[in-house]
Amino acid sequence: MFQSPTLEGLVDELKKLPGIGRKSAARIAFHLLRAPREEAEALARRILDLKMRVRTCSLCGNYTEEETCAICRDPRRDGTLLCVVEQPSDVALLESTGSYRGIYHVLHGVLSPLEGMRPEGLRIRELVERASSGAVKEIILATNPTVEGDATAFYIQNAVRDLPVLVTRIARGVPVGGEIEFADQVTLARALEGRRALE
Repeated sequence: MFQSPTLEGLVDELKKLPGIGRKSAARIAFHLLRAPREEAEALARRILDLKMRVRTCSLCGNYTEEETCAICRDPRRDGTLLCVVEQPSDVALLESTGSYRGIYHVLHGVLSPLEGMRPEGLRIRELVERASSGAVKEIILATNPTVEGDATAFYIQNAVRDLPVLVTRIARGVPVGGEIEFADQVTLARALEGRRALE
């Protein structure tokens, strides 16, 4: 499409990013061409720094530049509450609410036999070890409300069944600001199941 193989190659690489199609990739590539050289070099340095410096926390699996992340090191966090999420991006979303003060465990995926993701490929063994320590009193399963997320939650529930921990699942239902008439039947059914008493 382009007369420059270098430009075409950049567009092909940018298309691999989530949510970026060919048109968006081309717009980004042309923006980089028009930008000052320093701006493009700064972006390239940031990407290389990201790959060289960021790693997973040895305890929870979240992204960090240290051996353990700031959440795991924070003595003010409630170590009896362990929230299990699929990806590090889920930690960032939950933290943005400001309403959770426990610790996390990042699985780095969900069970998906069709995509070759089996229990051994997730951090389930590490989760069971953490739950066996005696410090954790509740495991909050915060996997996505998908077939794979539900299967993963069920697998984890069975894996820790013999441990003295409470296993809970985040509530699901009609979103705030949403209207019941636009909700699907599964969402409505789960909203009814997850109902609670008014205080």
